[in-house]
Amino acid sequence: MELKVYKDTATAAECICDTKLELPVETEILIPDYLPQVFKIVKCIVTPVVLQKQLTAGRLTVEGYLRCTVLYQSEEDESLCQMEQKIPFTKQLEAKEGSWGPVSVLVSGETEYINCRAVNQRRIDLRGAFALSVSAAAQAQSEIITALSGAGIHQKTEQLSGSRTIGVHEKFVTAEEHITFEAPPEMILNTQCSGMVAETKLLSGKAVLKGEVLADVVYRTAPGHDLLHAECRVPFNEVLDVEGADEECSCFASAETAGCTITAGAEGEEPTISVSLLLTASVYRPVEYTAVSDAFSTEYETELTPQEIYLEQVEDVFTQQTEAVVQGRLPDENAKIIDASATVLPIEVTEQDGETVLRGRVAAHLLCINALDEIDCYDKVCEYTLPRHYPWARQDLNIRCVPVIEHVTAQKTGEETSAAVVLTVYGMVSRRIRKTVLGEVRCTQPLQRQDEAALRIYFAQEGEDLFDIAKRYAASPEEIAAANDTQTGILQQAQRLLIPSAH
Repeated sequence: MELKVYKDTATAAECICDTKLELPVETEILIPDYLPQVFKIVKCIVTPVVLQKQLTAGRLTVEGYLRCTVLYQSEEDESLCQMEQKIPFTKQLEAKEGSWGPVSVLVSGETEYINCRAVNQRRIDLRGAFALSVSAAAQAQSEIITALSGAGIHQKTEQLSGSRTIGVHEKFVTAEEHITFEAPPEMILNTQCSGMVAETKLLSGKAVLKGEVLADVVYRTAPGHDLLHAECRVPFNEVLDVEGADEECSCFASAETAGCTITAGAEGEEPTISVSLLLTASVYRPVEYTAVSDAFSTEYETELTPQEIYLEQVEDVFTQQTEAVVQGRLPDENAKIIDASATVLPIEVTEQDGETVLRGRVAAHLLCINALDEIDCYDKVCEYTLPRHYPWARQDLNIRCVPVIEHVTAQKTGEETSAAVVLTVYGMVSRRIRKTVLGEVRCTQPLQRQDEAALRIYFAQEGEDLFDIAKRYAASPEEIAAANDTQTGILQQAQRLLIPSAH
């Protein structure tokens, strides 16, 4: 009789790329005639904007640009001014070879160093380096034997649970809203936009993402450095196509801002703020597998080949608000703080006291006026630790975190300066679980028995598995259970068992 083998596919996220690369920052910025000339460089902030992440033929392509924002003080009236330059980049990274399912890619980074100087009153020269961190996880597939039949085969099965990623889908969208200024801006100096997904809903083949962008616009209405803030909430409600999604699935979603523009309104209308967003939805479904972990035949010699497989279990999906605070003295004890902003730095995953913890950093940028009425910028790095600890090793976890800044404050009391940054971190933590099951089962030559005894007696101990006893004697577990008026599985007490012959 032919042995029939039934199989299924188990999946688990596996890291296929985790690297840092250095991007050169080399460009010059020409100040147009309609802007004031440069008197002093105040600050240069470099942030990455990713436009495309694609895995093809074993190579991961990351494409985007570095946004270089330069704040300078003008020569004519000592006003605070701003210029911006984009430095495009395209990087191809080696990825682990294999046949992969859905891929999720996280890109972050921080400035290693930056030299920003005014070559003359109309030209700014930038030289530096930016450290880009790229982490990619893909769904690895493993075949598992779910059932066997024929050839006198008997099997032991195990129920396995996990999560299967249906898809990781991204979509660029634009959200718009009117914004109110106290007075018409003479110059917009900084726009910080934080995208926040408030609600996700899964329908048949669709993921509906609702949320808003918190926009904070720093501007001045006249020459000088008296700064004002205009804040608004820009709602979005978008539908992403996710094949295979339904109401039984769950979703981890994020909204990362890729750009922002402000356009003047028509006669009598307020200006409009337009925000470009990259929406990402990772959709997964809880699954149950039946896997054959052991087998034998009462008719044939049986060859078993074990294999190790990995399952993925989603352990935590969270939206965590936290605050990063730093205190200390400024280099100039007479400096007066006029404004504060912040830049998110990459989150660090570490182990502490046998647990995995998530730590982050934020660079707070403090704009100050010194005794000479000149503008300086001092950076303070704020650290935070999320109150979420995981009792598993770092290498067993797949962690995706997207921090967004909600609010930045700074104040000076006496000689001490404090800065506080309120963030919301969107995260998903899944765990790779290793299991040993059967990878291959073969029935070879007919079984040759050593004796013809019709009945044997075995003295079983508490906790023994009836399947293991039956395998030792090449007998049917069901027939042993019937002959002894007991159940298959683990024996609850020591007892004498009659072992019927398999003939």
